[in-house]
Amino acid sequence: MIEVTGDPGAGTHLVTVTDDGPGIPAADRERVFDRFTRLDDARDRDAGGAGLGLAIVRELVRLHGGTVRLSDAGPGLRVSLHLPALPDAET
Repeated sequence: MIEVTGDPGAGTHLVTVTDDGPGIPAADRERVFDRFTRLDDARDRDAGGAGLGLAIVRELVRLHGGTVRLSDAGPGLRVSLHLPALPDAET
């Protein structure tokens, strides 16, 4: 199961994606943001992706002035995206 939530705050927005999968060990949580990183050696590109997803996410969020944090969801993984709020558009 995957759950996506949003929480608009004053000056920042929080988007959280939580799953109930195997999670990512704390020791690997920084490494998974490196391009072409796959934690499961049994997965190959044909069956498990190229290992670019989180690297792309972090770079896009960084370019928009935000941050990405990974944490335990017990079971699973929680990805928290903190993004600056855009100023209100003038009408």
